[in-house]
Amino acid sequence: MVKLKEFYLLSTEEIIDSFATSSERGLANREIRRRLLEYGKNRIIETNQKGILSIFFDQFRDFMIMVLMVATLLSFLMGEVADGITIFAIIILNGIMGFIQEYRAEKSLAALKKLAAPKAKVIRDGKIEKIAADELVPGDLLLLEAGDRIPADARIISARGLQVDESLLTGESLPVNKSEKRLYAKNLEPTSQSNMLFMGTTITGGRAKAVIVTTGMDTEMGKIAELLDHDERVLTPLQKRLKHLGKWLVTVSILITLFIVIIGILKGQSIYQMFLAGVSLAVAAIPEGLPAIVTLALALGVQKMIKNNAIVRRLQAVETLGCATVICSDKTGTLTQNQMTLSKFYANHRINKFEAETKLKGIEKMLKIGAICNSVQLKEEEKEGPLSRVKRFFVGNKIPELMGDPTEIALVKAIYNYDFTLSKLREEYQVVAEAEFDSKRKRMSVVVEKPDKSKELWIKGAPEVIIEKCKYIEINGQPQELTPEIKEEVLKANESMAGEALRVLALGYRSFRERIKLKKVSGYENNLTLVALVGLIDPPRPEAYQAVKSCNRAGIKPIMITGDHKVTARVIAEDLGIISRRGRVITGAELKGIDDTRLRELIRGVQVFARISPEDKLRIVRALKENGEIVAMTGDGVNDAPAVKEADIGVAMGKKGTDVTKEVSSLILADDNFATIVKAIEEGRKIYNNIRKFIRYLLSCNTGELLAIFMGITMGLPLPLVPIQILWVNLVTDGLPALALGLDEDNDDVMAKPPREPSESIFAHGMVSKIVSQGVLIGISTMVAFLLAIFRLETDINTARTMAFSTLVFSQLFFVFSCRSEEHFFWQLSPFTNPYLIGAVFISALMQFAVIYLPIFSGFFQTSVLNTEQWVIVFILSTWSIIVLDFARYFSK
Repeated sequence: MVKLKEFYLLSTEEIIDSFATSSERGLANREIRRRLLEYGKNRIIETNQKGILSIFFDQFRDFMIMVLMVATLLSFLMGEVADGITIFAIIILNGIMGFIQEYRAEKSLAALKKLAAPKAKVIRDGKIEKIAADELVPGDLLLLEAGDRIPADARIISARGLQVDESLLTGESLPVNKSEKRLYAKNLEPTSQSNMLFMGTTITGGRAKAVIVTTGMDTEMGKIAELLDHDERVLTPLQKRLKHLGKWLVTVSILITLFIVIIGILKGQSIYQMFLAGVSLAVAAIPEGLPAIVTLALALGVQKMIKNNAIVRRLQAVETLGCATVICSDKTGTLTQNQMTLSKFYANHRINKFEAETKLKGIEKMLKIGAICNSVQLKEEEKEGPLSRVKRFFVGNKIPELMGDPTEIALVKAIYNYDFTLSKLREEYQVVAEAEFDSKRKRMSVVVEKPDKSKELWIKGAPEVIIEKCKYIEINGQPQELTPEIKEEVLKANESMAGEALRVLALGYRSFRERIKLKKVSGYENNLTLVALVGLIDPPRPEAYQAVKSCNRAGIKPIMITGDHKVTARVIAEDLGIISRRGRVITGAELKGIDDTRLRELIRGVQVFARISPEDKLRIVRALKENGEIVAMTGDGVNDAPAVKEADIGVAMGKKGTDVTKEVSSLILADDNFATIVKAIEEGRKIYNNIRKFIRYLLSCNTGELLAIFMGITMGLPLPLVPIQILWVNLVTDGLPALALGLDEDNDDVMAKPPREPSESIFAHGMVSKIVSQGVLIGISTMVAFLLAIFRLETDINTARTMAFSTLVFSQLFFVFSCRSEEHFFWQLSPFTNPYLIGAVFISALMQFAVIYLPIFSGFFQTSVLNTEQWVIVFILSTWSIIVLDFARYFSK
């Protein structure tokens, strides 16, 4: 066997033999399964992933938990065994709750990473398939084209105009030319192996077929894996702000706690009891579960987006989505159905409707050029034989599954109306050279060898480009001079078809008598003969109409950016409601004459751009951002990557998007649908609202706990709650109910509001006053229960504390329902729309009853069984605060 680094020394035939594969059919499925077991998954092993035990033990490294552990030790040393056991049990329960939250968050993030993982196009058992890159094995036959990220190290066996960006490995920014040619010099560095492709590098031009030689850690990328093995987890802006808030809350809580402890000791309270109370208060006051709950809420919200075909690659995008003010969207396939069909064509001095078996001289030439000057691939080779010809005679041609650009697929589908097949045509008219389409040239050409061995250049592209290169026109199958009058007629036909929202392409050819240089195909794209203009239609998606309405209602400006004709763009945009009949459309040519300052002014009133290049897209994004807009930009091609990367929210197409564009994007649309972007923005707003809900809930509850203890001590009374009870409240109310709020279906109409400012504080819109007012009422309710028990009902201290303890717990459990909306009142919302919240409150209530009524717990928690009168007081005091506040809001409105 050849050494790993010497595959470049082998010829293409030797490589194919070495890996027991086929250059046409690839590997057999049975062999793939065997090799997957032998070589393993095609993955770079990461050594820094957190294991289950690591996540669990991390819960006990928190400073406040360590303080609690010290308190546990002190309790045992001072003979307070019951306190020690109870505190230790609460530490373990708290750790389990934190572990569940963080573990779910980790699993959710891992699932997202898997969904955003790259795909690879391979031939297996003679069929073209798109599979997850980690399923590749040595010997797999790769199909690669511009924009693809290379998924493993591979030896090229055929290539056409292939260029590769190897900057990830070499640091060299210029693309490198590659070919299948065998090399003979030994011990070459990877940078000099011109017939090899390496994992992680990117195809920038051309196409290739290659055999995978190494996967996973055996690749060049695997050899330097230690340089890449770093934690890519980046905190979102919100998480950073909450981390800062957490530090501030720790400081404030500790200071308040110390103040309360000092006052308690001065008032004659036991130092031991006040130490435990102080530690318990500090633990209760600090919302240590907040970061995990925020991460989990983001991750779970993102999973909802996935169900709606929006795959979020970076959690930061979830926050930014809620701030989006502009969506710049492609037209084809995003606003429209991406199912092009040949509708009309111009030939022989008139526009004709294309129908099956249309009889017209020259139509066969038009169809052949459209099908052969084409990059479409068959998913499975067509079988030609006597039986297939008989079958076509009786049932007609069955169109095979095709892969490629929708416009090109429509041109290929058209030939099946005329007893042609793509395989048969490609056999008769073999492509010997090609100049690929790109957005700058706006054309594609191929040199074909006809059955009589003569050669012709066949070309298709934008009419305004092709017509200028034509010297002749074919009329009734015969070439004639393209006179100015006929040229004017052709241009009017182009304008007429484009005015019907048809995508128009010009088809032509050039015959050769002399020998031609096949490496310089583009140099022969002149003196052409025009055959026809073809008009293809791609109707708007039905759901795009409502999506545009939702954008307008939500204060989001939809902008259509398309490479299509100006008139086509206008017709579609007017139909969808993006612009009115008086709305302005700017073309790429007009943009070139506008400087950046003028563009920033114009762009405020323009929502449609036509005939736009990727460079123009970048200018548009920058102009919008300089105007203070938060921009979402869609893209699919390699050249779209800079604009997608520049946008605040880069959106890549999941179906037709290249790996390069997906790599720089924040969001991938699995269905390439504009409506999915709008749904993602709506979900982003809901997630942010849910985070605000449980921040309001947690901080209000913690404020109430602090205030209740503070009031009891300053009034010279015994502690209204013992330390163990304070810790229990923190466990019961800050865990499941807060988590369930993050799963709430938003009850506010988020798409009826304008986008929020990115710099907006999480405490905006009166959040602080809501937290303080509710916290004060919860604290007062708890203290009133304690005072009534002592002075009115004349109960013992344990019963009084049990009433205060239960009032504090149930006040928070009732309050969680009020936190479900900032616009609606609790009586306007059905509790059954969030079954998770009902379940969480029910479990928490059961846990509270357990520590009161089960003797095994009541001794530890120093609780007493309450009678009916006492429970009535508890429930009245637990509910009155939310009733008072919501009615106050109701009357103030």
